[in-house]
Amino acid sequence: MERRRFLHLCGAAAAGIGSGALAADARPQLYTRARLLDAGGKPLRASQVPANRTLVFHYPYASTPCFLLNLGRPAKAGATLKTADNKSYEWKGAVGAGRAVVAYSAICAHKLSYPTRDISFISFRAEKGAGNKHANVIHCCSEHSQYDPAEGARVVAGPAPQPLAAILLEWDAATDEMHAVGTLGGEMFNEFFQKYEFRLQMEHGARAKETVQGGCVVQALENYCKQQVKC
Repeated sequence: MERRRFLHLCGAAAAGIGSGALAADARPQLYTRARLLDAGGKPLRASQVPANRTLVFHYPYASTPCFLLNLGRPAKAGATLKTADNKSYEWKGAVGAGRAVVAYSAICAHKLSYPTRDISFISFRAEKGAGNKHANVIHCCSEHSQYDPAEGARVVAGPAPQPLAAILLEWDAATDEMHAVGTLGGEMFNEFFQKYEFRLQMEHGARAKETVQGGCVVQALENYCKQQVKC
């Protein structure tokens, strides 16, 4: 899985890949390797990701949104999680020098709410609020599902049946650059495409189901969408 000396693959259960002991468990799903880029098209370094802000990019498809977060503290490694169909997998933690940068699918595992250009019902919340009892969670206001990004996006509140799928990141310690390479956990892409087929065609045209090639532009959620619902 490792492509060069300084690359670290976040989220893959490296010791178990290829082992018969994990045959019934969820495995990493690899897609095209895409460099994370800033709004100007330059490589985004892990040290440049601001703490406690919601950043968004699209991967592995042109229309499937993801969150990139700097938790501001090292994320707990070794969380054992389960998909909705009861497949286990191990989340290996975050990337970056401070082990604080994580990425997840931004498609809620309950009713598939996701950030659009017009509005987002799902985002990272650093503080507790009227609608969320937990701080530092990804909160979906559609049905109040909440996920802990410091522990593999496990569900801490609400009706979501599984964690958000983790986006696997390769981090190059020499350059501090990051690449998205795949997912780990319960993907919701087929359901997402079926539910939002017409909307996705309006938003992304014929590219909606195309895999990302080359790079993913990362931007702040407030710059991507016009309105964020806070609950």
